[in-house]
Amino acid sequence: MRSVVLGLVGVGRIGVMHTNNIAALNGLLHGIDVRLRLTDVAEEHARNVAAELDAEFLPSVEALLASGVQGLVIATGTGTHPELIRAGVDAGIPVFCEKPVAMNVEDALPVLDYIRSNNGVVQVGHQRRFDAGYLEARRAFRAGELGWIHSLRAVTCDVAPPPVEFLATSGGLFRDCSVHDFDILRWLTGREIVEVYAKGSNNGDAAIGSVGDVDTALALVTFDDGTVGTVSASRYNGAGHDVRLEIQGSAASLVVGLDDRSAMVSAEPGVAFPAGKPHRTFAERFDQAYRSEMQAFVELILGRRKNPCTPEDAVAASRVADAAQESLASGLPVRVASAVPSRMP
Repeated sequence: MRSVVLGLVGVGRIGVMHTNNIAALNGLLHGIDVRLRLTDVAEEHARNVAAELDAEFLPSVEALLASGVQGLVIATGTGTHPELIRAGVDAGIPVFCEKPVAMNVEDALPVLDYIRSNNGVVQVGHQRRFDAGYLEARRAFRAGELGWIHSLRAVTCDVAPPPVEFLATSGGLFRDCSVHDFDILRWLTGREIVEVYAKGSNNGDAAIGSVGDVDTALALVTFDDGTVGTVSASRYNGAGHDVRLEIQGSAASLVVGLDDRSAMVSAEPGVAFPAGKPHRTFAERFDQAYRSEMQAFVELILGRRKNPCTPEDAVAASRVADAAQESLASGLPVRVASAVPSRMP
């Protein structure tokens, strides 16, 4: 039995989710025993999480890396990502980092240079790439089953907004939520988004507007081949957590996220679909995708697969989000800055 020891930094909400998913990997990877060591500045909480999972707590990032972990999982606040990515690269181990790479593209570019110049391996956490629906849509499109795409409509809607204190530092609705849609549109089509025209509104908590954000927004995106699409997001979707993608092609159409737990009802008489209870959170909606994402990271460490989401791809999606935020502020269409070379799988 071969052991793989992962080190994790940050045991907040998403960090705890990752610790549970890492613990659940044992038995899923043939001949591999996955072990976990973790650290966090909130020491008492981190020790409790470690005890619950039979993991090992270490008092610092330096101690964690010095303990001989074979991969580093970064689940801390965005502002710490560049420093921790560099630390993992310096340790000579693969790194998994929650999106984004840095607070903005300008800060991310030196990190990309550092990763490249030191032959680092960094997987970024865009979990939708592991969702069964998105995977099937990508397969169907690339197999030619949809024909050529004439329209794409991406939706990301939360049940309720996070605390205003978080929104004040999130970078805006497009950077916080829609960046996942921008990433998945590039990944699915294999094409770049070259222009964005965005509009937004604030009909909910006025405090959201006071920190410079909107609670609902829509972006018209244009791809490098002229194809158009829309990306919409909202903080106030009381019906449930709604994440969908409609792909309409010349030969056929597909919808990702249309199942018995979709956060909508039909207005047509006699239609009972969907009958299930809608998802309430992103963690619930993408539970299996998050599990598969962490399994993929272990397989990356073992050399069994290629990197499923490179830092270059993550920064390319962030460039689109930046353009959307700029368009939202200016009221004008914005060209997306030239992207770094992509290693999109």
